[in-house]
Order: sequence, then C-alpha cells, then structure tokens
Amino acid sequence: DKNCYNYETFDQVKNNPDIDAIYVITPNALHHDQVIRVAKAGKHAICEKPMALNAKGAQEMIDACKAANVKLLVGYRMHFEPKTLEIIRMRNAGEFGKITFFQGLCGFRSGDPKQWRLNKQLAGGGSIMDIGIYALNGARYMIGEEPIWVTAQETKTNPVKFKEGIDETIQFQMGFPSGAVASCLSTYNMNNLDRFFLTGEKGFAELLPSTGYGPIKGRTHKGELVQPEPIHQTVQMDEMAQIILEGKKPIVPIDGAEALKDMKVIDAIYLAVKTGKKVSLKLT
Repeated sequence: DKNCYNYETFDQVKNNPDIDAIYVITPNALHHDQVIRVAKAGKHAICEKPMALNAKGAQEMIDACKAANVKLLVGYRMHFEPKTLEIIRMRNAGEFGKITFFQGLCGFRSGDPKQWRLNKQLAGGGSIMDIGIYALNGARYMIGEEPIWVTAQETKTNPVKFKEGIDETIQFQMGFPSGAVASCLSTYNMNNLDRFFLTGEKGFAELLPSTGYGPIKGRTHKGELVQPEPIHQTVQMDEMAQIILEGKKPIVPIDGAEALKDMKVIDAIYLAVKTGKKVSLKLT
C-alpha cells in the first residue's frame, strides 16, 4: 500500500525512494499538469501519446523536466517493434533506394459517444490525437526525415457523435526535403485501417497490421519479415528502463523532443484544415 497513491496524494511520491519513474496514462488534457507534477517530485516521467494538447504545452513539459533534471519519455511502443526496426535498418542501408512515398492508414470505428476520447475538454481533439498520430510519427521514422510542409482535409459524417473540435476523419499529406511525400488517413469511423507502406526507387516495405497491439506482420520486396513478435509493452518498458538507468540511446528517439515534433505537426494539421492552405513546418 505504501506505493499506492491517488490524485490528491500523488505529490507525496517525492518522499518515496522506491519509485524512480511514473507513467502518466490519463486523458490527454491531464498529461501536461501531471507530468510537471512528476518532475517537481523528482521522478522520471513517462507519458502516453499524444504528449500534450499542443506544441506549447509539450514545450512546457520538456522545460519542467529539464529544470528538475529528470528524463521525459513518451510511450511510442512501435519504436522498439522488431519488424519496424528492420525496415528502418534496410532504409538506412539503402536497400529501398531513394525513398519516394509513404502511406499510413490508421483508424477504427469509435464506440461509446460518452467516452473521454470524444470529449474536447479531455481529449483536446479527435482521431488525429489518438490514432492518426501513429501515421504521422510513422511517416517520420519510416522516411527518416522531418516534414517541411503539411496539407489536410477533414470530413465528418456524424456531427452529433463527433462534436465541434472532435475530428472524425482527417486526411493529411506531408512533404519532405528529399522530395518524398506522405499520404495519411486518420479516422474514428472506419475499421480495418492499420497499414504502413513505404516505397523507394529500388524496393518497398509494407506493415499490415502496422501499429496494432497484436503481432505486426510485414513484407518487403525481398520477402516476408520474420523478426520476433514480442509483447510491445514488455519490450517498451525494458528499453525505457535502460534509457533511464543506463543512458541507452534508442534507434528511434522517444524523448520529449521527439513528441514535440509530432505536436508541432498536429498543430499545423489543424491549421491546414481550418485555412485550407499548405502550412510550412520547421522541425529541425
């Protein structure tokens, strides 16, 4: 019982030497204040994605953890998934040639209209904050570059369920310095959407499913991917422990700076939807 806390007694964790890190897995709108409380308690913070509601909040979280000299990690479990890492290795080795295109399809049919994910005050947005961020983040680590522009379009078939500020479906496109383009779909209204496709001048890679909690399946122009299929969270927590305790550097970053880039793009996606214009990005 000494290691159990509630929302009111949470700050007392600073007096507990048995606890090194705290994983914040609460509704999106609570991440900001709770991670800052973790930092003030002198504990390392692990935060579920999306890290914040916007880039401003994400930067404040980064600053708080830096001031407290604690690490801030974000729950990007796919960054440790073996088949995903094999595709990244192949890309780095030039096996796909010059990358030209990425497609990310991420979505499911959302259920209970009363759930917090469909509450603007708690979720901060809709599908793009929850499931579309996988396609956005995936485009970045699959292509291996940072986007320099984004365009986006929103469609809504059920405005009663998906109220103002809760996006049902967003399609977005990103351009990269090399000329590669990403085309992504994020939705709360269609099932069986969990696919990444990467193509280059010499070959291709596909993950289907690409980010689900079950085994990830994939293939490239060289054949089926046969890497192990571990439980994602088990590998994630083991790797995070090594990052915190040993300073290990992951192949794909999972720190606050990585998550801040996603939040900057999400801010730009919402702006592109609102204005109907291409929005320039500067992530590096």
